[in-house]
Amino acid sequence: MRIRLTADSVDATVRLYDTATARDFASLLPVTVTVHDLGGREKAGTLPRALTSGDGQSSYRAGQIGYWPPSHDLAVYYHEDGFRIPSPGIVMIGEIESGLDTISSARDDATVRITSLD
Repeated sequence: MRIRLTADSVDATVRLYDTATARDFASLLPVTVTVHDLGGREKAGTLPRALTSGDGQSSYRAGQIGYWPPSHDLAVYYHEDGFRIPSPGIVMIGEIESGLDTISSARDDATVRITSLD
């Protein structure tokens, strides 16, 4: 499934993975999330409810989108800095196909609208 992230009237396109967590995330759409910068590596914002959890991992790549179960946060990684994600790890749900700079340049407290493209 492909989705769109819109921040400040500029779009990014994302391909969701075929996992239970990604499918549960897709069931929330459309959804709006207020994001903040975290560590100069990701934009993160709280989802309206918990998602079906999956296997967490301690690493990420720029352009990946993940779900942080403890606080129900969506994270969009835009910079790799070697940071290791603590337990229970981040559950990866998708990858940005185009427009990563849209997210990385979004201001703190930016509103990101997430909608389905399929």
